Amino acid sequence: MERRALILLVLAGAVSVGGCGTPLEQTAVPPTQPSVTDTARIAAADGEPDQWLTHGGTYLEQRFSALDAINEGNVSELGLAWFFDFDTHRGQESTPLMVDGVIYVTSAWSKVFALDAATGRELWRFDPEVPGEAGYDACCDVVNRGVAFYEGKVFVGTIDGRLIALDAANGEPLWSVATTDPSQPYTITGAPRAAKGKVFIGNGGAEYGVRGYVSAYDAATGELDWRFYTVPGDPDGPPDGAASDEALASQAAATWHGRAYLDYGGGGGTAWDAIVYDPELDQLYVGTGNGSPWNHVYRSEGRGDNLFLSSILALDPDTGAYLWHYQETPGETWDYTATQQITLATLDIGGQPTQVILHAPKNGFFYVIERRTGRPLSAEKFVPANWAERIDLNTGRPQETPGARFETEPFLATVGGTGAHNWQPMSFSPLTGLVYIPAQQVPFLYAKDEKFAYRPGEWNLSVSFNDVPLPVAPEAREAIKASLQGRLLAWDPVAQAEAWRVEHEAPWNGGTLATAGNLVFQGLTDHSFRAYRADDGEPLWSYALQNAIITAPIAYAVGGEQFIAVTAGNGGGLPLSLAALDGPKLTPNGRLLAFRLGGAARLPPFAVVARPPVTLAQAGLTPSPAELEAGFALFARHCSACHGTEALSTGVLPDLRTAPALADAALWRAIVLDGVMTAKGMVGFAGKLDATEAELLRGYLAKQAERLVMN
Repeated sequence: MERRALILLVLAGAVSVGGCGTPLEQTAVPPTQPSVTDTARIAAADGEPDQWLTHGGTYLEQRFSALDAINEGNVSELGLAWFFDFDTHRGQESTPLMVDGVIYVTSAWSKVFALDAATGRELWRFDPEVPGEAGYDACCDVVNRGVAFYEGKVFVGTIDGRLIALDAANGEPLWSVATTDPSQPYTITGAPRAAKGKVFIGNGGAEYGVRGYVSAYDAATGELDWRFYTVPGDPDGPPDGAASDEALASQAAATWHGRAYLDYGGGGGTAWDAIVYDPELDQLYVGTGNGSPWNHVYRSEGRGDNLFLSSILALDPDTGAYLWHYQETPGETWDYTATQQITLATLDIGGQPTQVILHAPKNGFFYVIERRTGRPLSAEKFVPANWAERIDLNTGRPQETPGARFETEPFLATVGGTGAHNWQPMSFSPLTGLVYIPAQQVPFLYAKDEKFAYRPGEWNLSVSFNDVPLPVAPEAREAIKASLQGRLLAWDPVAQAEAWRVEHEAPWNGGTLATAGNLVFQGLTDHSFRAYRADDGEPLWSYALQNAIITAPIAYAVGGEQFIAVTAGNGGGLPLSLAALDGPKLTPNGRLLAFRLGGAARLPPFAVVARPPVTLAQAGLTPSPAELEAGFALFARHCSACHGTEALSTGVLPDLRTAPALADAALWRAIVLDGVMTAKGMVGFAGKLDATEAELLRGYLAKQAERLVMN
């Protein structure tokens, strides 16, 4: 993602620290031992609204709670019941589960916690001890989106590609399998799903160059049941011996051209988030990701649809056999993934009850897709998206805008690679009939990288980010900020029209929860947690936190009392790489917070202790303009994806302009080249940088620190 945020802007440890807050002013209901939670129970989860049994609430993944004790009439009385502190400052993307009085939640670095749902008291913890160097392969932070609970076990995928089964009663590991090749830059950030005695898991890593697939493992033993690859393998080699062999041979192979996608790592198409079991039709739906490299010209000679990139796949959950597919972005070339949340519903379409998929992917079109066949029933833009004019429902294909593929000239897209809707979950209320989308508008300039060369183990996008410095003038910076838009969007999927919206100042807004109390809950990166009236968007409640919320809340009840719970902690791809034009926002470590009516807990004061910048004089450096330019280019390529465009850190990771190591050349080399901080996720770059280049970086960062001095 080296320069993705720059051009986007130019153009437009162990575990808990133990804090649980003030105890509840009631008798806590002790959690019970895990009961039988199998396919039948989860399929009937709408009959147990007190629970949150699976990632999206039920197998339909509507993220709707039928609880209404907290409602539009009394939500103003909502207060903090308890909170639990994690031990990390990295991003928090987990959706907690609540099963029989116990919350199961993950944190960064794939750690798992079990907490008493009434009080937040820790019951057990599990640290998979992910090696720090695995963080280098994570494009978008070392986040984790949650666990699956099934037949007395808790299942978690780890950043380094393992799938682990834990005893739900005590957190003891029962089995562990490597789902990916450890020599390849695969990661797992998504939550597993479980059904029919199987655990389903995908992976990420397309920016580095990998071949995507989804796997099913036996929930009892960890044995691999089947695997479906989303991209063809070597056309001159034997088949994979996988569930995907027939579909790849008969449908996908002819849509790829040349061998470059193999030479560049495998073509992408990673299934890094949405995997949904449909108990009504007994089908498994998988959302697939972007191409690798991004640029279709380099990946496939600019020819072919490249199945099954940017598609929804329907598979037989028992065997992995192909059932149908719908490709939302043929010949994907913009990082327009289809991995975003897949929601199942039954809607009145043309006077007939119709089982559908509701999908709002990155490309900006809202799709209503018939679940039995994969036929698109309607598709309309939910944000202005200028890469295509419309979707032809007869063919299912987009009518693309001339020049959108940036084959000869750059193309300024109103929706860039961060998407009109990213991983942050949306919700659907069967009461209002509306979908609540954390939508965003993040422009991006796409240009062909004429000097593209594949670099194993690094970002390989083949898209030029034109290393142009950010403007310094205040008016230009205000224009940049104004070009970035975020909103809570209520969308009518039948009318395919906006019902209402609430504008936000920042684009990276949190996921949503809809409830029978006529409420929609959403957290924001401005550190607020909010509730809106679901039918018209009227703001009803807001709570000031000390951290950003980027994931979605859940609702549950214990002892007859309803709670709303959410994890807080900034992170992910955009917050890491974004240029903080107003300076970093220092925050405490991530937390899980639970709210109830009359809650009286208070967060402890958070004292901001900012380190002073390290000046050029303190660093003992006097870089020339040419050396500063070289340092700028090195930082853009190797550092900006984690430490912010032009080192203008948002505060998720250390602000390198204030790093004490800048003043110590030997310590700087030990960190940057030798990797003495690898255990904390800062790998050494020996082999990618030499000592001279490390010094160029040090000089550039010390020069950038002058911005802090001037401010």
